[in-house]
Amino acid sequence: MRRFWFRRALRFLAFGLLFAGVVGYVVMSLWNALLPSILGVSAIGFWQALGLLLLSRILFGGPRGYGWNRGGFGPGRREWKQKMTNHWKQMTPEQRDKMRQQWRERCGRWGRGRWESNPFDQSDDKGPTPL
Repeated sequence: MRRFWFRRALRFLAFGLLFAGVVGYVVMSLWNALLPSILGVSAIGFWQALGLLLLSRILFGGPRGYGWNRGGFGPGRREWKQKMTNHWKQMTPEQRDKMRQQWRERCGRWGRGRWESNPFDQSDDKGPTPL
């Protein structure tokens, strides 16, 4: 049994290194094929391409997954909408009006008309109305 897990770990490590190598080579090739002629930057090597991948992961992905997953397009969106729905239900009509006014002030013209009615109305129990 121990041998099985050791082989499995070695296989996982080998595929991970292979994947990193292929992705690094692709980034290096695309950079060297496109950017020197377009922007006039110098060509990069394999290790610099891997460094760019790591830097982009740090800047745009963070330690807990890709940036989109934490924002409005990932698994967290459903939880956020449910939390806002519950919060909206517990508010008084005066608090709701005050919140609508704050949204209008923050969003300006872009948000006009979106919050004229109750955005979290669950009259049909299907959840919040789509935005």
